[in-house]
Amino acid sequence: MAEAFRPGAGGIGGLHRFLEEHGEAVEWDMARYWPGRSLLELYRGTLSWRELRVFLRFLPNDSATARAVRGSTPEEDEWSLDRQLLASVVDAVRENTFATVRLGGDPKKTARLKPPEPIARPGVETRKQKSNVIRFGGRHGSGADKLAGVLGGAANQ
Repeated sequence: MAEAFRPGAGGIGGLHRFLEEHGEAVEWDMARYWPGRSLLELYRGTLSWRELRVFLRFLPNDSATARAVRGSTPEEDEWSLDRQLLASVVDAVRENTFATVRLGGDPKKTARLKPPEPIARPGVETRKQKSNVIRFGGRHGSGADKLAGVLGGAANQ
């Protein structure tokens, strides 16, 4: 929103253009943050252009006007910096718990554990990575037989 109020943005003309583009959001914010006041007062002469400029300049980042200027989606708006950081902390705790259990647990019981998926965030695609690792041994047959099959030869030569 700061770019809308940069020096030389046009004074009253700039505010008028801003209202033409984001007037509904400004009306909503006035009802929310300045109860009893309305944009109609601007045209009736009981609200000055300066008062409107000051009101708009100090609106919080989560205001409807700020969201309209940013062009952000409602889903993106829900993910404030606090929520992003909290999700990062939760992901780190889950990964640490996984590593602790995997490294300290019985290999027979923990071998099939999969790492936790990170919390989904807006604008970040979750990719399912296919593993290129070939696992040998275990209940699916001899590691030597599988390795020989991959390399194209017999296991016992």
